[in-house]
Amino acid sequence: MQQLKAELEDKPLFRISSTYMQSLPRDKSDTLLLLAACAMVLLPHFLHLTWWNSLICGGLLLWRAWITLRGQRLPPLWLLLPLAALTMAGIYMDYRTLFGRDAGVAMLALLLTFKLLEMRARRDLFVVLLLSFFLLLTTFFYSQSMLSLLWMMATLVLLLTAQQSFQYTGIVPPLKRRLRLGATILAMALPLTLILFLLFPRIQGPLWGLPGDAHGGRSGLSDNMTPGNIGQLALSDDIAFRVKFSDAPPAPAKRYWRAVVLNDFDGRTWTEGRAGRGAIENEARIQPVAAPDPATVVHQQITMEANGQRWLFALETPQLAPTLDGIPVRLTADHQLRAVRPITESVRYDVVSNLKPAAAEQITSSGMQQALALPANFNPRALEFAASLREKWPSNAALVNAVLNFFRHEKFSYTLEPPLLGRDSVDDFLFSSRAGFCEHYASSFVVLMRAAGIPARVVTGYQGGEINPVDDMMTVRQSDAHAWAEVWLPPHGWVRVDPTAAVAPDRIETQLGNVLPRSFFGNLLGGPAGKANWWSGLNDSVALLRANWEALSNGWNQWVLNYTPARQMGLMRWLGLDELDWRSLGIVLLAIGTVAAGSVTLPLLLARNKSNPLDTVYSSLCAQMARRGMARNKHEGPATYGRRLCASGSPLPPSVKMAVKRFMALYEALQYGADYGPHNKPPAPLMAQLKLLLSQCR
Repeated sequence: MQQLKAELEDKPLFRISSTYMQSLPRDKSDTLLLLAACAMVLLPHFLHLTWWNSLICGGLLLWRAWITLRGQRLPPLWLLLPLAALTMAGIYMDYRTLFGRDAGVAMLALLLTFKLLEMRARRDLFVVLLLSFFLLLTTFFYSQSMLSLLWMMATLVLLLTAQQSFQYTGIVPPLKRRLRLGATILAMALPLTLILFLLFPRIQGPLWGLPGDAHGGRSGLSDNMTPGNIGQLALSDDIAFRVKFSDAPPAPAKRYWRAVVLNDFDGRTWTEGRAGRGAIENEARIQPVAAPDPATVVHQQITMEANGQRWLFALETPQLAPTLDGIPVRLTADHQLRAVRPITESVRYDVVSNLKPAAAEQITSSGMQQALALPANFNPRALEFAASLREKWPSNAALVNAVLNFFRHEKFSYTLEPPLLGRDSVDDFLFSSRAGFCEHYASSFVVLMRAAGIPARVVTGYQGGEINPVDDMMTVRQSDAHAWAEVWLPPHGWVRVDPTAAVAPDRIETQLGNVLPRSFFGNLLGGPAGKANWWSGLNDSVALLRANWEALSNGWNQWVLNYTPARQMGLMRWLGLDELDWRSLGIVLLAIGTVAAGSVTLPLLLARNKSNPLDTVYSSLCAQMARRGMARNKHEGPATYGRRLCASGSPLPPSVKMAVKRFMALYEALQYGADYGPHNKPPAPLMAQLKLLLSQCR
């Protein structure tokens, strides 16, 4: 035991696991390797599968590993079939279908783990491998990041290693060598993959219809606002979009990224309503009445992450609708950028905004009525309060300032954890809790404005953004989600008013994390704000590492995920292939692919024709003995053949018999011995000795 402990302490973890795998019988080690590959396939899916689905898949994998290690029999079909039927029924109850992205992936994950418990023949092994390859491909439904690609490549190497491990007949190479061979197989496929990625004709949209929920589960702003839903986004550190400015970025107080205009209020939830839908359906476009002031014009190149919604982001106020490849975009009458279909992939577009308020436009009677509408029998105290303010402040601008001063001087607080509100949510917020997030302030402000006779509406989007010092790109996160208000003040038209700035002005000038109180763990680890400590130094290092990683991810998005048909055509023009038609381009692509495939397969074919030096020497001995009339029979191995050559009735001289005996012993040690084996190159001195014995046999 002490010797085993000392050996384990001296060996790295990989060598320990490799040694342990080699000590197991071959069928057990190959099966455990396959189980490890299947676990790597399933692990990314555990992030989005239901808890019971993940638990069952993990339990079945562990059950199969236990059966393998203990050498027990696989469970009978009469036990597996009812369990599989129950899990399929559970999937149907969760998703109300067995088709689509989420239900299909969940079903494939369970089928893979159940098939591992029913793997009795060689055919079942290949079914498991093919299921694993297909399930690995579905990972791209949920993530196309660099980490996902690296994980997928590592999983492919392990799957290829498991596949080749079952193919060996005879001595199996060490695990390290099999892994190297699996990585080599994957590397040989990369050149052709790169050529196909760059030159294969790209079309708009997928080659086949995707499931209806293929782009579901995206996080981000929605087309409605209820107290609490933007606060939930504030907890997310996911990236909403990145921005590259041609000039210096605007000040933090001017970084209002407009998205959705909400007009209808039912007492709790704000929605677009008829006004917003009408602006989109009419495709109204805003044209600047005069050339904007160059000092207030901001040129932005925005790379937006997929969010499954139709709106695009831009600083207030966008001047013209941007151009997207294959996706028409409209600039609506209320300054929204709307695509004709949901954004289901990362997109990049250029847009120009004017930081000055939009020129005053006329408001229709229906628009005025919509901007003053309030639900009946809701929030009576807020209506009474607005009426008293109107009596005191007949001017609309003065009334707006009065409400802002009310927020500023009363005991209102800015928090992510406001108390629950009742049916009259605005009344409860204004006169009871007085604690809320940006949507609470924007909603209550617009209700007060409408109750006082001032047209108003809610706007949602993002406010802020931080500059990445590595690539100078501005990153806007889901935690920057924000809501503000717009009021109609003639002759200016629609004017932005942010009531949150009256309560928490630092929220507009700095990041959200510097405004809200720290959590318990933040105080415990970080110490008092502004005081240097070892943890703050570690945070700085983490922040720098994060900035570098996000810059690398941005490059991945720009050059790989955003490789659109337009960018492919630019590459074709650069290569001088833009004048070719589809048939000629197909011939060029086939020729390049043939060269790439040939550069990989030709060295393998040449290496395949090269014989093993041990086999060459042994064949020479067999040829010599055949010329003496003692040819080797097909069924004879080296030991049997050597005994026949050295038998008492053999015509060979005693000196030759001695040389043959020593030759066969050395050949067997080099070809089949544990120290050398057929996959290791024999030492040069021993090969020289073997050739010397061959010469003595002559």
